[in-house]
Amino acid sequence: MFETFDDIRADIAARLGQAAADRKSPLHTLVVATADADARVMVLRAFDADAWTLRFHTDVRSPKCHVIGAGSPVGVLGYDRDAKVQLRLRGRGRIETDTPLVQQAWEESNNYARRCYLGDGPGALSDAPTSGLPDWAEGIQPTDEQVMPARENFAILLVELDSLDWFHLAHDGHVRAQFVRDGSSWAARWVAP
Repeated sequence: MFETFDDIRADIAARLGQAAADRKSPLHTLVVATADADARVMVLRAFDADAWTLRFHTDVRSPKCHVIGAGSPVGVLGYDRDAKVQLRLRGRGRIETDTPLVQQAWEESNNYARRCYLGDGPGALSDAPTSGLPDWAEGIQPTDEQVMPARENFAILLVELDSLDWFHLAHDGHVRAQFVRDGSSWAARWVAP
């Protein structure tokens, strides 16, 4: 049982760190909602525990990039079924396309992942079922040279968290805690589930 706010905040940070590093973590794929009430599942690529920032990869042509832009509210939801812990996170999102962090994320990706940014942009209409990839890129790992044009479509979504809601479901009584960023510290409170 988590009895202090420090324990719970440490639990949140540990879960997010694990989720970014482990594809099998139940929080590796999170629901990300934008200010236009649109939501989608995204892969958590990194968590900076010092800055409380989440990093996701995205296509700059995606509608969410226009909604978020240089700064917009973003909600993030995850649930660890085995631990019975739900995280509801809120913060300010921003899209970056041409920063050292974006270049680093691009370089850390393999060519299978990079090829996703080669084809039609997200939401492009098609007369038939499609991956959106060019025909020549289907089922192969392209070369570095072949994926180079995809770089202009690659972006990252950074979400700097300013609100954390931790909810633990338990047979003997649910427990819920909330945290709100206050400068460099966090104000915490217990709330009824």
